Amino acid sequence: MSTSVLIIDDSVTVREQIIRTLETFNLFTRYYEAEDGLEGFKKLLSSPVDIILCDLEMPRIDGFKFLSMLKSRPDLQDLPVLILTGMNDRERKIKGLEQGASDYITKPFDPEELVARVKVHLKIKKLQDELKRSNELLLELSNTDHLTGLFNRRYLMEALDKEVQRNTRKGGNLSLIMLDIDLFKQVNDNFGHLQGDIVLKKVAVQLQKELRSYDCAARYGGEEFVAILPDSSLKEAVFVADRIRMSVQNTLFNEPLAKLNLTVSLGVSSFSPEHTSTVDRFIKEADDALYRAKAKGRNRVEFHSPEGVNISDGNS
Repeated sequence: MSTSVLIIDDSVTVREQIIRTLETFNLFTRYYEAEDGLEGFKKLLSSPVDIILCDLEMPRIDGFKFLSMLKSRPDLQDLPVLILTGMNDRERKIKGLEQGASDYITKPFDPEELVARVKVHLKIKKLQDELKRSNELLLELSNTDHLTGLFNRRYLMEALDKEVQRNTRKGGNLSLIMLDIDLFKQVNDNFGHLQGDIVLKKVAVQLQKELRSYDCAARYGGEEFVAILPDSSLKEAVFVADRIRMSVQNTLFNEPLAKLNLTVSLGVSSFSPEHTSTVDRFIKEADDALYRAKAKGRNRVEFHSPEGVNISDGNS
């Protein structure tokens, strides 16, 4: 695994001494050097590192200013910084630690102490990175439908609530598509639930394929799916919904589903603060449109206009 260190000190001799010491123990694969805080910060932005060794007294930008620059960047705040101080600089050590340094090393430094402190903070960083990745994975799992890989209903409701609030404050367009697989119970009854799961996953793929990267697709429950389309008018959302309908209709399956003619029905609604007072109302409008699509023969798109007038789009 590649690891790297940034050494910031205005003394070439000190930097070379630190590098020779660390190289003896094979702790790093890359070594970066800088002679002051400004150069160090620029190096850091272009070459991410695992740990920083930084002198406090330097020209232009010293160690304290460098620490404050790190604090201003959330993506750099967790980087371990070991400050290099004089033997009797008690107050400066304390100030450095208070400003975000992880530890200090006194100069002239003892090679074994330097290596020991660096190892400790590398281990801490590794544990922190693993914990961060685990938390990110848990968050992703808690927001994801395990079968289709789309977002789940809980995440959908949170995302929709945020979009409705944003639309209410700033205006613009916001549309919702609700999709239901036609005669899905017959798929389960005739082919079994394992094949039914394959159908659900196929529909999820086709749905996601027809959406933009910033649209939100979710499994609402059972064979129902929902897509949130920010910055999309009702007309645009109806066009997308019909594209989804056709994409599903043209989906091919392997045996034993090879002869399955799969279709979906879709309902579309557009948010209007004047006519759609709540998230639940917004969903109900799309659901009512979906119900009409089912009642009119399935495999079609229906929509609810914000003015309260229901107009068929004529799909069959």
